[in-house]
Amino acid sequence: MKLATLKDGTRDGQLAVVSRDLKNAHIADGIALTLQRALDDWHFIAPQLEQLYERLNEGRTHRHFDFDPTRCMAPLPRAFQWADGSAYVNHVELVRQARNAEMPASFWHEPLMYQGGSDDFLGPTDDILLASEEWGIDFEGEVAVITDDVPMGTNAAQAASHIRLLMLVNDVSLRNLIPAELAKGFGFFQSKPASSFSPVAVTPDELGEAWQDGKVHLPLRVTWNGALVGQPNAGVDMVFSFPQLIAHLAMTRNARAGSIIGSGTVSNKDARKGYTCIAEKRCLEMIADGAAKTPFMQFGDTIRIEMLDAKGKSIFGAIDQKVAQGGAPKARH
Repeated sequence: MKLATLKDGTRDGQLAVVSRDLKNAHIADGIALTLQRALDDWHFIAPQLEQLYERLNEGRTHRHFDFDPTRCMAPLPRAFQWADGSAYVNHVELVRQARNAEMPASFWHEPLMYQGGSDDFLGPTDDILLASEEWGIDFEGEVAVITDDVPMGTNAAQAASHIRLLMLVNDVSLRNLIPAELAKGFGFFQSKPASSFSPVAVTPDELGEAWQDGKVHLPLRVTWNGALVGQPNAGVDMVFSFPQLIAHLAMTRNARAGSIIGSGTVSNKDARKGYTCIAEKRCLEMIADGAAKTPFMQFGDTIRIEMLDAKGKSIFGAIDQKVAQGGAPKARH
């Protein structure tokens, strides 16, 4: 099934079920007010949402309405945890190669992961408001999963059963702030502002045969200022599957229902597939020519991130945003 969170003036929004073709939606107020509520009691609530989803797809509901992505918040407007991995080691290898840094062998055997801010996510069409272009504004196209409760010590084989939903991510990065932060030894903080998520989150069964081995075997399409810049396959060159990323997260702690785990920048070794973040393009330029030529994003730039099924239909809807100058978005009440 497909689920969305609609803007209603509250911090956590209103849970809605969305039809498979993304044309219609139905408020789930009689079942669960928010997605977090559904995740907290998934085994009881999910079957009820599934029944509503079936009726919506069959045209047997009376209170459905046109689905409008501009009304959407992130599926989870705030989450208990946002942990972003770096499952596509090719991306990491290119970054290190561009600055003549050695690639530790451990990177191929143990996932990299950072814990990002999860108290304020952006909706799929919200502007990316930032104070300065000099920060090196970059997009990052990713896939993410949402889990139920994952006990500490869960291994990869067990972790697969804890994946409840998937969605797309724009993990906005401020590249010119990263070097100084990493040099301090504590990792990302100010260089990682609010991330953005697709209009809908979907259950794994919606992906059909594209969901295999804990990976999504479909291209991720990234369009920057109207030009397609990348469409790498998210299932290719993903060294660490989502179950492996979840197991890494849960090695020393519990992960509670509503935890979001990101794949990291989707990247293929085949450079002809393009790029899903500007930093990777710049790394390729540095490796080839000794200097980066592609600029980072400017105010007024647009970014669109989407995944299509084998029939060319959008699965998650599109992240479709503009970069704009400003401070923090208006506070939600």
